[in-house]
Amino acid sequence: MSVLTSPTTYKGLAAFQAADAVACAVPLPFIAKALDTVGCPQQIRPILPIVKVASAVGLLTVNRFPVLARITTAALTLYFVLAVGAHIRVRDSIPNTVPAASFLALFAAMTLRPARR
Repeated sequence: MSVLTSPTTYKGLAAFQAADAVACAVPLPFIAKALDTVGCPQQIRPILPIVKVASAVGLLTVNRFPVLARITTAALTLYFVLAVGAHIRVRDSIPNTVPAASFLALFAAMTLRPARR
């Protein structure tokens, strides 16, 4: 079993997504600034914490419903494709784009290599 297919990885990323949902709901100043930079409309921002909580729940299903966990990693891959695209569209700095690009690569790899029980 690799790190990409480990249920522990899925659970750790679920915790991260849940924490990120809280940070977006507040929102923390650096998150608000990042959303401003990429031009995220105000109407969409309240939806982001809901999406992140849903992704955390989906990742947590890895042991019981591995197909749902894989669908979640695919959805997160799409989410981060859009995030990287937003950074590129506004010509954001590389340091600001790297986290989204890293999560894109991670979730894409996890989608291609489903979790093992």
